[in-house]
Amino acid sequence: MGVSCVYSLPIPSGKSGQHMIELISKQLETFGAQKCGQFYVECDTYYSVNTASGPISDIMDTMIPSGGQTSRILSIYHSSEYPLSCFALLDTGLSLVADASFDAIVMNLSAIYSNKKMSRFDCRGQKWSLSDFAIRIGSCSLGPQFKGVLLEVEYRPSVVANHCWDLIKELAQSLCCSGLSDTNQWMASKMNDIYSPIDTIQQYNHYFNQLRKAVTISSLTTNSAANSSLPNNTTNTTNTN
Repeated sequence: MGVSCVYSLPIPSGKSGQHMIELISKQLETFGAQKCGQFYVECDTYYSVNTASGPISDIMDTMIPSGGQTSRILSIYHSSEYPLSCFALLDTGLSLVADASFDAIVMNLSAIYSNKKMSRFDCRGQKWSLSDFAIRIGSCSLGPQFKGVLLEVEYRPSVVANHCWDLIKELAQSLCCSGLSDTNQWMASKMNDIYSPIDTIQQYNHYFNQLRKAVTISSLTTNSAANSSLPNNTTNTTNTN
């Protein structure tokens, strides 16, 4: 593996996510890129619940401390690029790379962490190869609902972001023309560190959380508009014989 940067693609008004994916795919074909399979990144979200103290609770608190709070959000990630690994991210910033079966352990601890139905967030799409680059463009979904498009650009020969960041950014901007941010919140403080798979997962986690918030805000706005359209007064009609 090399160094990756994940971007959230802005979708123009009146266009669909599929339109953006097709547009970038045609651009990749023009550049001479070759399709090299499919990829996915999946996230299941668990919420901590109140439990009585005991051996299991003590073990889990050592692995994933609660910090004295009654509720924590635990995100479990799987990626087709790292099929033997499972990535656990806590909302405090703590992360854990474990065996792929780690999420099965969490599922068996329903008294400590519970999973909400229809909470799986995933990104799936086509993987491309272009010289020293691997490009992944995928459609993000929350359950059956489309939520956005993410683009991942990986430069494989390097493991230090500062050595190849400009190359990654140049290719991404060439594919998307405009609209991409030059900044990356997760990587800003890690430009001179050795890149690892958890850095890629952290970037996907950042955008998944953003898309979830967008869903929540959209729902609140819709409900507010619906409530405001209701009549304030109810008029009673009396029939006179």
